[in-house]
Amino acid sequence: HGHGGGNFGGGGPRGGRGGRRGGTAGAFGRPGGAPRKGRKSKRQKRQEYEAMKAPKVVGGVKLPDGKGQTIRLARGASLADFADKIDTEASQLVQALFNLGEMVTATASVSDETLQLLGEEMNFKVEVVSPEDEDRELLESFDLQYGEDEGDEDDLERRPAVVSVMGHVDHGKTRLLDTIRHTNVGSGEAGGITQGIGAYQVEVEVEGKPRKITFLDTPGHEAFTAMRARGAKSTDIAVLVVAADDGVMPQTVEAINHAKAADIPIVVAVNKIDKEGASPDKIRGQLTEYGLVPEEYGGDTQFVDISAKQNINIDQLLEAIVLTADLQLELFANPEMDAQGVAIEAHLDRGRGPVATVLVQRGTLRVGDSIVVGDAHGRVRRMLDEYGNDVEEALPSRPVQVQGLDAVPGAGDSVLVVEDDRVARQIANQRNARKRNALQAKRKKRISLEDLDAVLKETQELNLILKGDNAGSVEALEDSLLNIEVADDVVLNIIDRGVGAVTETNVTLAAASDAIIIGFNVRAEGKATELAHQEGVDIRYYTVIYDAINEVESALKGMLKPIYEEKEIGTAEIRQLFKASAVGLIAGCMVETGKVRRNATVRLTRDGNVIAEKATIDSLRRGKDDATEVSAGYECGMVLSYPDIAVGDQIQVYEMVEVPRD
Repeated sequence: HGHGGGNFGGGGPRGGRGGRRGGTAGAFGRPGGAPRKGRKSKRQKRQEYEAMKAPKVVGGVKLPDGKGQTIRLARGASLADFADKIDTEASQLVQALFNLGEMVTATASVSDETLQLLGEEMNFKVEVVSPEDEDRELLESFDLQYGEDEGDEDDLERRPAVVSVMGHVDHGKTRLLDTIRHTNVGSGEAGGITQGIGAYQVEVEVEGKPRKITFLDTPGHEAFTAMRARGAKSTDIAVLVVAADDGVMPQTVEAINHAKAADIPIVVAVNKIDKEGASPDKIRGQLTEYGLVPEEYGGDTQFVDISAKQNINIDQLLEAIVLTADLQLELFANPEMDAQGVAIEAHLDRGRGPVATVLVQRGTLRVGDSIVVGDAHGRVRRMLDEYGNDVEEALPSRPVQVQGLDAVPGAGDSVLVVEDDRVARQIANQRNARKRNALQAKRKKRISLEDLDAVLKETQELNLILKGDNAGSVEALEDSLLNIEVADDVVLNIIDRGVGAVTETNVTLAAASDAIIIGFNVRAEGKATELAHQEGVDIRYYTVIYDAINEVESALKGMLKPIYEEKEIGTAEIRQLFKASAVGLIAGCMVETGKVRRNATVRLTRDGNVIAEKATIDSLRRGKDDATEVSAGYECGMVLSYPDIAVGDQIQVYEMVEVPRD
């Protein structure tokens, strides 16, 4: 047997080599045979390589196959960003999406759902990074962290409590703050509503020691929910003002919910106890239902009966705030670290440029520090306290007005001191780019290919540009406007917003996009008005926020197409059919309810099924005479525009009536 030739890998001289490898020799006595266990053959390798290169076909376009790989994209990323990450052409992605029924340009921001859907089609797992996470990563790349560890306990010092005064409109919040700081802000405001956010520090003596409390003046009107929600996050204690003669109102409940969501203790100030009909006990009973049980009823909420107008019990209220802080909170901060805090409010001052009210939360803020506030940056050129005095340094819980930023930050933006202006600029620029993308993705409703035609015919768009005196007001106005409920066929787009006077740039943008400019507590600069007249741009000015909301709502409702509702006029049954050479088939009918009218619209049903939806009564006769209408109980003959009728068919006569919108 040992002489088998090389062909079958026997013991021949060449076949033997195959044998030594522990397998049969290949054809023609070549070495090889079965590959070693765990090793892939050349053919397998080639097939896998080809498969790796094989593109995924999405919407008829060949795109890379992600093999389950994870791609991180920022919220509001564009198709160009996506293409960049997966090393393909953006035009390919645009084409694929177009074929899938969505029309998006390469540089436009895309919604999270679209990014994830496209990713799934290509076997990529798309992780849309939230702005918060992205911001944290951005700061970490510069070795920074907002809310970072404040060091050892030895470094910590007691800081004053930061208090938000909340409650329903007209219950006396501003009057209370006025009484506390002995100034009068309320009377100088349009409509008497607090429309900017201020912050003030007051001193009170508790058990013989001077203690400080910082008050945030959060506006009370419901349009400021967004701002107030942010206000609650920078607050240690909420003072809930309830009028003793009025009771718990919707905004009182809203304020309680905000405070509970932010997990902060509440001190209740029962105001207007000097008024007729005041019933502080009733208020205590009402608030118990919302989980605020007074100490005298065995709960842990301090209630103080006050009169802001008569200056009654104000000191007791301040004392209650300090005691609540001492009992329920550990208020300590490290004054030695680089300052961090929050911008409570910001506006553009004609003489001083962007001015932000900053609440320092930890560390000490000094004149000359390089800071970044949201997507604005700069150097602290000057700091002022609530009385307009210069301040060189601000300790934790101290509110100050800061000058020296390059732009107006948003209300609620975080404040960070960084090592130099270069770092501040880099962080601000990256945040700015991200904000622009996210805003673009959020603002515009996407139009898909199927409904593009319908949209062009049906959709009514109202484009708005908002300008206001401070960031808080603009944000509140924007939130309120975007929450106006309108039908699907009307779209509200806020294409730009900013702080300060209406400029020529705003007017040019409005002209290009058919937008209306809303100015809240601001006017247009000289040449902007002229340009607006030339371009036919509508600029509307408001000083009270509800007026702006109401007018925009009316405008949106005016743009809606009328709604029509069907109203039944009468019913009839076909009893006989007659043929007449001149007019065709005549239906002999009995009118069963209401009336039938000539030229009216009818619906024909047979055995409960609709056979004709919009037929008309072309002629109507009663006996031999023409009739305009025939009432219930009478017989008539009619010729219908629908010819295929039979005995027993039911005729419903109806008309479409316009319904007024709510």
